[in-house]
Amino acid sequence: MIKTPLTVAGAEKLRNELHRLKTVERPSVIAAIAEARSHGDLSENAEYDAAKERQGFVEGRIKEIEGKISSAQIIDPKLLDADGRCVFGATVELEDMDTGQTVMYQIVGDDEADLKENKISISSPIARALIGKFAGDIAEVHAPGGVREYEIIDVRYV
Repeated sequence: MIKTPLTVAGAEKLRNELHRLKTVERPSVIAAIAEARSHGDLSENAEYDAAKERQGFVEGRIKEIEGKISSAQIIDPKLLDADGRCVFGATVELEDMDTGQTVMYQIVGDDEADLKENKISISSPIARALIGKFAGDIAEVHAPGGVREYEIIDVRYV
């Protein structure tokens, strides 16, 4: 089985969503189906159809999350001994060589990536260019918009 990397925070977020789906959403959908059934004829019952569709979504998401958690390799960045290298879970401060603008990203799993929170996927072009590099190195990123160069200012394991 292929293990997919996941940070401790990402795993916790998935577990919380799974718990909410099983303890709140699933019982809510079951109650909605029971309520819709009490209205009689199911062939022309839009409430029943909507509740069954919602049930399918909830059950599908539960299976998806359970699969992700079971195949996850949970990595705690604080426990890494990477000697200053960019690795999964590291928080990296970069300077764009063209504009001089600095940005900070954490390299996370595909499911955790969220650019608003400065979390980039391990499979993104920028993360692939950073892996294995040290502070002071130049990373050449081959992105859809062309080649960009970033200097690695700092690597942290938070």
